[in-house]
Amino acid sequence: MDDIPTEVLIDCAQLVKANSIQGNKMNNIAVVYTPWGNLKKTADMDVGQVGFHKQKEVRSVTVEKRVNEIMNRLNRTRDERLPDLASEREDRDREERGEKKAQLQEQKRNEKEETRRKREQEELRSYSALMKEENMTSNQDGNDSDEFM
Repeated sequence: MDDIPTEVLIDCAQLVKANSIQGNKMNNIAVVYTPWGNLKKTADMDVGQVGFHKQKEVRSVTVEKRVNEIMNRLNRTRDERLPDLASEREDRDREERGEKKAQLQEQKRNEKEETRRKREQEELRSYSALMKEENMTSNQDGNDSDEFM
């Protein structure tokens, strides 16, 4: 919140003042702003009434009077859209599921590769490949070799 440029903050405060029924008629009003996670709304509150979880995170800016130049500039650049929020949410959720699925597949692939490497290392260290029947010879089948001396 401290990174918000003052020009943007002033523009936002002017918009709030201009869109308020009572605030538009008054001078020297305080516009309060806070992160959305700090807002507290309970069932017993009136419509439009909110509270705050942490009072430290609440900031305010004072608007002395309406500046028509700012409002005219903002109204010229106004782009009002009516987005289909449900379809945008579904698209975003679909993308997130796809990313999660790709991560799981990559993780499984890495686990398979790791188990394959471990198995190869175990085979290299074991003597099971040396003790096979086809690699063994016996002296009973005529391979008597007493020439070792």
